[in-house]
Amino acid sequence: MITEDKVTEIFCMADDFCKFFDAMTLKHTLKPTGKRKYHQNSTMSKAEVMLIMILFHDSGYRCFKHFYLEKVCKQLRHLFPKVVSYNRIVELERDVVIPLTLFIKKVLLGKCTGISFVDSTPLRVCKNQRIHIHKVFKGIAQRGKCSMGWFFGFKLHLICNEKGELLNFMITPGD
Repeated sequence: MITEDKVTEIFCMADDFCKFFDAMTLKHTLKPTGKRKYHQNSTMSKAEVMLIMILFHDSGYRCFKHFYLEKVCKQLRHLFPKVVSYNRIVELERDVVIPLTLFIKKVLLGKCTGISFVDSTPLRVCKNQRIHIHKVFKGIAQRGKCSMGWFFGFKLHLICNEKGELLNFMITPGD
C-alpha cells in the first residue's frame, strides 16, 4: 500500500491537473444554450475521486465496493473528510474517466530505459453469440482473435520497461 505522504503527493498532482483540465475544458468547449440540466455539485472533488481509483488499483482488492467501504470509508477516512456513499462515488467515477486517463498518460507513466515489452489483452464486450444484438458499442467494437479464440470488443495494448513500470497504453478495436 502507498504511504500517506505518497497519497498526499499524488492528490496534489491530481488536484493541480484537475484545475488545469477544468480551465482548458471551460476555455475550449461550447457553452450550453437553452434549458439548464439538473446538476448537483459533489462534496468530493474530482481529484479525490481520481485518487481513490488510483489507490484501488494499487491496493490488491479485487472488488471496488469492498475497497471503498472497508478501506476508504473506515481506515482512510481522515484523508477523505467529505466521503460520499458508494452509490454516489460510482456516479462520480464516470465524470473523471477522461481526466484520469490524461493524468495517467501525462504524469504517472514510467521512463523508457531502452528495453520495452509490449503485450495486448482482449476486452470482451459480449459473448460471440450476442454480437448481432449488441447495441452499446455498435460500430465501435469489432471482432478480433487472440490466443484464446475469437472475441467481440476491444484490445488493451500495454508497453512496460524491464522494471515493470507502465510506459504507455492504448485501447483499439478488437481487429
